[in-house]
Amino acid sequence: MEMQQKPILLSKEEIRTFPAFQNLDTHNILVIQTLAQCQSIQDELYSIQVFGFDTESKPTFKVGEKSTGPHLVQLATLEKAYLFQVNPDILNFLKPILENEQQLKVGFGLKNDSASFRIKGIELKSHIDLSKSFSSFGYTSQVGIQTAIAVLFQRHLSKSKKVSTSNWSVKQLSPQQINYAAADAYAALMVFKYLYQHQLLSPQLQQKVVRILEGSASKA
Repeated sequence: MEMQQKPILLSKEEIRTFPAFQNLDTHNILVIQTLAQCQSIQDELYSIQVFGFDTESKPTFKVGEKSTGPHLVQLATLEKAYLFQVNPDILNFLKPILENEQQLKVGFGLKNDSASFRIKGIELKSHIDLSKSFSSFGYTSQVGIQTAIAVLFQRHLSKSKKVSTSNWSVKQLSPQQINYAAADAYAALMVFKYLYQHQLLSPQLQQKVVRILEGSASKA
């Protein structure tokens, strides 16, 4: 895709006119509820250099109520999404991945994720928030993943408020929740790949990515 000479900021109305974003097929979305499931894909996960990344938490509605999340952790490659329904065993399994400096985690709005994991005793490392990476497209403030997908790929990534504010701590996620959660992590990776390959990340982020990926390759 050729970059436009003059940045044109997209309105929400314009974004809604784009063709729908194509998410991963449902058979490529794994919902993981047990430690045994985690262990069956451990080698697969440890071999991945870059993950699209996001989390979901049961919303809080009362004043002063503290979130007990994250209740879902999403990791994605370009081929598959892994949705981990959090419990203590699964969180312990994910800790080495989340803290691995040689495995890059990319997403949007990750500040709250870092704080949530810190409360759980996990330091999220080698993560990149892409929200501020669109200045070359005319966006001086943070953008969300929906805008990012529209700008780069001219696709509409649906962001249902009903789904986003649903109960993510339920035992059985709905098909709508599964699709929503997988799309967020998968789309984030697509955005990162485009920005990185076209050298549209800031020089600092570009260098950070190179260091992480080179370190990962040297340990392979």
